[in-house]
Amino acid sequence: MTKIKVLIIDDEPPARDIIRHYLSGDADIELAGECENGFEAIKMINELKPDLIFLDVQMPKLTGFELLEILPDPPQIVFTTAYDEFAIKAFEMNAVDYLLKPFAKARLYQAIDRARQRLESKTPVVQQGIEELRAKLDDSTEELDRVVARLGSKIIVMPIDKIWYIEAQDDYVMVYSEQGNYLKEKTMKYFETHLAPKGFIRIHRSHLVNVAQILSVELYGKDTHLVMLKCGAKLKTSAEGYKRLRELL
Repeated sequence: MTKIKVLIIDDEPPARDIIRHYLSGDADIELAGECENGFEAIKMINELKPDLIFLDVQMPKLTGFELLEILPDPPQIVFTTAYDEFAIKAFEMNAVDYLLKPFAKARLYQAIDRARQRLESKTPVVQQGIEELRAKLDDSTEELDRVVARLGSKIIVMPIDKIWYIEAQDDYVMVYSEQGNYLKEKTMKYFETHLAPKGFIRIHRSHLVNVAQILSVELYGKDTHLVMLKCGAKLKTSAEGYKRLRELL
């Protein structure tokens, strides 16, 4: 039987200790390493190529969700979480296994058995589940506090107040911010839903603007207006977008 190479990702040492203890002495498991945040995890996943990762959902520097968003080809994943009922339901619906802390050794090995079956069958069930999970989370109304982007090996964490505006570009969006411009594989609807409570407004089907960045609104042509931003950008409004602006401002 081929050994399963495992990586533990959790910011809490006791949580890592428990998983390590449960795995100790199992000849079928190779503990490849441990890391305490998503930044370390990306480096170790690329270097060690684990078959399975135990991934904590709530981590301070980079959450489990954010890690998945910038990880192009994730291995088999077992999520670990102490709460978040919505996430748990999403895992169940999408056949992505999870462990609710605190969990027993038997429950952990049940998850490992599922991962082993997927590894042996060589079917990309987890990747499909991850894509469905991302879509499910996109439909939630949870507010964003930051946006994570990846440029080569560099990971950028953009606080919401540092973002100037977001522009639709085919199946992607471009996020313009103080830290640079970064392409994201998300929809405008996703960002409109998650950023509206944070002071962002949709002024056009192609543009979502940080209200705090608006310098002025000027007439441009007969029925068109331009939104002038502090960063120097000039963005056209749609009729509906201008109506939203007037109601807000």
